[in-house]
Amino acid sequence: MSEAHPPAGAPAEASNEGFIRTPGQLVATVIAAFVVPIVVIVLLTQYITSGTRTGAGSDGMSEEAVAQRLQRVGSIELRDASSPATQRTGEQVYTAVCSACHGSGAAGSPKFGDEAAWAPRVKTGYDALLHSALNGKGAMPKQSGGDFSDYEIARAVVYMADKGGAKFEEPKPPADAASAPQ
Repeated sequence: MSEAHPPAGAPAEASNEGFIRTPGQLVATVIAAFVVPIVVIVLLTQYITSGTRTGAGSDGMSEEAVAQRLQRVGSIELRDASSPATQRTGEQVYTAVCSACHGSGAAGSPKFGDEAAWAPRVKTGYDALLHSALNGKGAMPKQSGGDFSDYEIARAVVYMADKGGAKFEEPKPPADAASAPQ
């Protein structure tokens, strides 16, 4: 019997021999099979996490974001409401709070100095205007208990109404502030 040779141009038969021929090569191949994927995964995670993040919430660990989360929820400010240093004039209160709407007539408020718009309100009297300012009316929020004392709000009501054609008297300061200079 003679051995059959493949015809010319046909591929040679594959041998059953692998490229691992020694036990050392086998150990190196097994170790490489575990180590190489782990190294690739570690390098990929380092590459992905090293870039600058620009999406929502990406600044969650910045110094500013941490400081904002650690800030106080509220604070208490103790002050003497009758102190002459804190008693503001009607014009000061108007400029600080009321002018936002009454300066332009926003949200249906009577415009500052518009006698025609203020006339029906002036007819209701000082007490009704003060009640509206302290408790709120329409789009105007409640002012009582805010940054200004009720006395200061009353002064602002008189200031605005007088510029709108009223002749209201300046409100009397609270009893405990009456002895303090204005």
